Order: sequence, then C-alpha cells, then structure tokens
Amino acid sequence: MLKEKIQTALNKQIELEASSSQFYLAMASWSETIGLTGTSMFLYKHSDEERFHMLKLVKFVNERGGQALIPHISKPPTTFESLENIFKLLLEHELNVTDSINNIVDLCLQEKDYTTYNFMQWYVSEQLEEEALARTILDKLKLIGADKGGLYMFDRDLEILAKTLIIDSSK
Repeated sequence: MLKEKIQTALNKQIELEASSSQFYLAMASWSETIGLTGTSMFLYKHSDEERFHMLKLVKFVNERGGQALIPHISKPPTTFESLENIFKLLLEHELNVTDSINNIVDLCLQEKDYTTYNFMQWYVSEQLEEEALARTILDKLKLIGADKGGLYMFDRDLEILAKTLIIDSSK
C-alpha cells in the first residue's frame, strides 16, 4: 500500500508528465506549421513518450493500492520564437522533471518505500537520456547558426531519428 506522501508526490509527477506531453505536442504543431516536418515528427514522438511516462505512473499507483488522479492540464504556448528556443525550453523543462523525480526518490528513501524507489530508478535513467538528447540537439543548432542548408539537414536528421524511436510499453 502506498503511503499518502508518496501517492501525492506520484500524482504530482503524473500531472508533470501529462503537461510535458502537451508541451511537446504544442512544439510539434508549431514546427509542422513552419515546414519543419522532421522536427515535428520528432516532437510528436516525444509527446507520445511523455504520455507513456504518465501512464506508467498511473498504472503503478493503482497497482500499489493507491489512486492515480488524472489531472487537468494548463494550455501550453502555441507559438515559439525559434527552433533553438524550442529546444532551450525543452531542456529547461526536462531539468525541472529531473528535479521532481529526484525529489520523489529522496522521499521514497525518507519513507523507506523501497518498492517505489526501485520503480523510480527507471525514470532517473530516462532523465539522463532526455537531458543528454536535448543538450546534443542544442549544440547542433548552435553549430548550424543561420545556415539554411544546415537547418534542412538538421530537420532531416530529426526525421530519421523520429522514425527509429520506439515507445516500449514493456519497460
């Protein structure tokens, strides 16, 4: 049975993951409207991945005897300054998610909830990947600068990457 503090923290994380999914969906839509189909495809996949993270938490809370709360989500922005701005926002958002996950892990240790602690280790590893990917993308965008040919290649590379991303529900 989940302790109340742990259930509350996990429900807040469910909300954060749901918000992440919507945030990336808004980024994908904006990218698509300005002709960056590869970037939009990548961000649509990323939105799906964040939704998967939320569902994984929902199922865990319910299976542990708690009650997952499906949150109301705030409307994300609809326009963005630039492609670089999108990925800066994405990195900032992922850093916030990492902080939240680390706080849950810390709470699990304080409450001696080793089952949830073990479950959360998947999220800890996932965040390392998310942050590294966002930083790598930002580094590439800085290298490209205002080069339109470079932007075209970057968008194509993200499309290729998006086609290789598989959301594994068995994780």
